Amino acid sequence: MKKKKLVVLTGAGISAESGIATFRAADGLWEGYDVMEVASPQGWRKNPALVLDFYNQRRKNALEAQPNAGHLALAELERDFDVTVITQNVDDLHERAGSSQVLHLHGKLFESRSTLDERLVYPIKGWELNLGEKCARGSQLRPNIVWFGEAVPMMEKAVEETLQADIFLVVGTSLVVYPAAGLLDYVSDETPIIVVDPKLPVVRKRPNLHLFEENASTGMLKVATLVREQYS
Repeated sequence: MKKKKLVVLTGAGISAESGIATFRAADGLWEGYDVMEVASPQGWRKNPALVLDFYNQRRKNALEAQPNAGHLALAELERDFDVTVITQNVDDLHERAGSSQVLHLHGKLFESRSTLDERLVYPIKGWELNLGEKCARGSQLRPNIVWFGEAVPMMEKAVEETLQADIFLVVGTSLVVYPAAGLLDYVSDETPIIVVDPKLPVVRKRPNLHLFEENASTGMLKVATLVREQYS
């Protein structure tokens, strides 16, 4: 029997439980930095050394972090479902937990790319990317991260996956960051939507809507039981 397709949108909340800092736009700061100084093309042009150092610290933090029960529960669902994880996170905790189909909307922390040709992408071994490290065409490498004001190249693929979903799951995201939050608009009314977050985002009422006002680590255990009993 063909497995049902479970599409999962994850956000900063699922990684927060592993000790990875979340960005909250309310104060415009991220780990004490003005977000536009470290996560925008303008910031990069102004002070690339600061931007590189900021992401070096994020990488160092991510290497020290471990997947939590929420990541692991998602990975285990692949035994019973065809699972695609669409994540707004740039860390690699989903992959390290065992998820095999992960689509990173906002880029990957452990990759660099050319400032001359964005098709030239390289893995980062360890946690450092420094000034003077260049691509094959001789231009400075930058973090392979989608910054504020830049296009989200994986969005089209994310929409394709969402349109095919038999079940749509949202974990650890406030659903206020677009275009990612707009994926819910592509989920048909017949498709069950499950939301897990300690501060539940606003989701319009619809049939087959399940809300779990919990952290990912505990909420995902209940979600796993729900989907296996009702939707597998």
